[in-house]
Amino acid sequence: MSNPAKSIRIGTMIQSTEGKAPENIAKIADLGFESFEPFFWQTTNGQDLAELGKRCLDAIGDRDITISTIGMFGNPLEDQEMDQQTLEGWKQCIDNAHHFGATCVAGFTGRIRNKVLTDSLPRYKEVWSELAKRAADKGVKIAFENCAMDGNWASGDWNIAHNPDAWELMFNETPDDNIGLEWEPCHQMVYLIDPMPQIRKWAHKFFHVHGKDATIRWEVIKEHGVFGKEKFVFMRTPGFGDSNWTDVISELRLAGYQGSIDIEGWHDPVYRGELEMTGQVHALNYLKASRGGEFVAG
Repeated sequence: MSNPAKSIRIGTMIQSTEGKAPENIAKIADLGFESFEPFFWQTTNGQDLAELGKRCLDAIGDRDITISTIGMFGNPLEDQEMDQQTLEGWKQCIDNAHHFGATCVAGFTGRIRNKVLTDSLPRYKEVWSELAKRAADKGVKIAFENCAMDGNWASGDWNIAHNPDAWELMFNETPDDNIGLEWEPCHQMVYLIDPMPQIRKWAHKFFHVHGKDATIRWEVIKEHGVFGKEKFVFMRTPGFGDSNWTDVISELRLAGYQGSIDIEGWHDPVYRGELEMTGQVHALNYLKASRGGEFVAG
């Protein structure tokens, strides 16, 4: 019997840049994760992705775990050596996604560094129109994470897909059906944007979701503002932040989202280091409960 609850799966991200993705998967495959997102930081490091994908699937074995999305995070719009490796990495990920069983590749748009956001649009259109066609030919979707990487409208180094005004501009430049978002509430909350209305408006462009939350310290904002010495927001693992993920997942279901919510760890100020996997498994169980708990056939 199929499990309708798993139309939205709960999983986690898997660091893959150093070639240890299969070993990383094998370590945690029995903890209850239902999906994995192998991801690369700036470069694939010359790895044979077809072979790596096979090894990742071998590590999963006959467990009911999927890989819907692989990640390639860097700046493919500029021309420094590492930027060129990132662009090549995108091409490799698109061409080899099927070896992982994936139908989506996610990451940053890239950005013309230290320029106002709109200055990146011509180069964005040039690069991503070509990559969108390459991906469409292989049945692959492209999803941009909504992370500013400490940038803003005036300046930044990595990504322009970090707020709804930018999304409007981007999707006008690339109206391709297979270009969308890798969305999470955290990256909106850190800029004091309410993430909930976004689901209702933008879910048709959500191709993948990250499990990451935030805690906003409103008392700090009221006393010190957002540019003072006191930290006013923390990125959190789900279950420890401000979001009610029962509401988030309900809205995603109402919008017709089907896919994975893969936890993005390594950011929580408390559940990190030796407590990293404790926090991630708590998030896993919390998100499963927010999804409605165990499926019961009617």
